[in-house]
Order: sequence, then structure tokens, then C-alpha cells
Amino acid sequence: MASNRLTVELAIHVATRCVMPLCLALGSLAFGQVAYPEREVRVHDLPALTARSTRSPDVLATSLEMVFNDKEICCGKDSALEDSVEAADAKSLKDIAGKMQGRHLRSDGRPITVTAEYLTPDQVNAGHLIYMLTAKHAALMMWNSRLYVVEGVSYVESVDNSSGAIAYAVHKFLLQDARFSDARREVAFDRVTEDAGKVQGLLFLQAAPQ
Repeated sequence: MASNRLTVELAIHVATRCVMPLCLALGSLAFGQVAYPEREVRVHDLPALTARSTRSPDVLATSLEMVFNDKEICCGKDSALEDSVEAADAKSLKDIAGKMQGRHLRSDGRPITVTAEYLTPDQVNAGHLIYMLTAKHAALMMWNSRLYVVEGVSYVESVDNSSGAIAYAVHKFLLQDARFSDARREVAFDRVTEDAGKVQGLLFLQAAPQ
């Protein structure tokens, strides 16, 4: 496991050309490339929370609470992001990013800074996505106008024999649907069977003391 993580982290520094439309499109390896067996990377310590209703604002609040995994930061009463979550448009990742980004105060007055990285589908780099998940940063994903938590991906790593360049192709996005606590909770976006045009983007959020 440690060697796999090191391989991923080092590979991020190699030029990776696979963005989401390419990752989600069918294709074959070019001549002279070697593909390794499919792998998975997951954020294993996500809290198993269920939204109090299926309404978009409740799903957003619960999904954010899963991503931050810190009740003082998000998203209940007196948390640092309580007001920002209530003000955000739960149907727009761009608006969520705008409301989360910046300086916020904990209930005891201590400041934090939230960094929001909103990525449209054509901006999503497979290597960066794998790196962030390896570093235990789950993402939000808007798919078909519904919000999901990205807990992992399955992917194939390929190496060009002539140059040594490493590239990644994401096969599935492994999602958590906070609306449910039963078998409907775990969802996979499969690049082969699903319409990539219905993915509105990804959002990574990180909080740090100021």
C-alpha cells in the first residue's frame, strides 16, 4: 500500500494529460504504452452521515460535514461555516465554492481559512484527482443536478516505454449519496455507461487555521 501511494505522489510531478472528458471517453492505449492492472484509491475515514431530508440544502450541509469531518468547522449550529452553507445555492458548485472560500470564524473566535478548488469537467486532471484522494481529500461532485461526495476512483496507470511519462485513465468515480443510508447510498459513475455531459464539475474544500 505504501509503495502504491508513493508511486501516485511521485507521478503527480510527471506531466499528465488526461482531463475528465478524456478520462470519461472510451479509448485504447497507444502503441508503446504499458498499462498496469486497475487500481482503486479511497478516502476511508469519511463519516457515514445521512441528510435529515432529501432537500438539496440538507444534502449539501451533510455532504460538507462529511468532507470537512470537523463539527466545529461545518456545518451545524455555531459552526464556522453555518451561515455560509445556508447562503449557498445547493444546486451550484460554483456558488458553493464562492460561499466557502475565504476567512471564517469558529464559535470561540478563532479564524480559519477555507480554500475552494472548483473544477469544471474540462479542468479535471486525473493525476491531481488521484493525488487529492490519496491525501484524504474527498470532493463534491454535481452529477445530473444531484450532489455526491467523491470518496474514491478506480483508474488505470500507463507508462510510455520510450519517454517514461505516466498517464492515468479514471474508470469509475466512487460516490456517496448523503440522501440515503441503505444500499442506494453507494453509487458509481461509470465512464462506459454514463453520460459525461451530465457531470457539472468537482469541488475540493480544505480548511486550515489562519
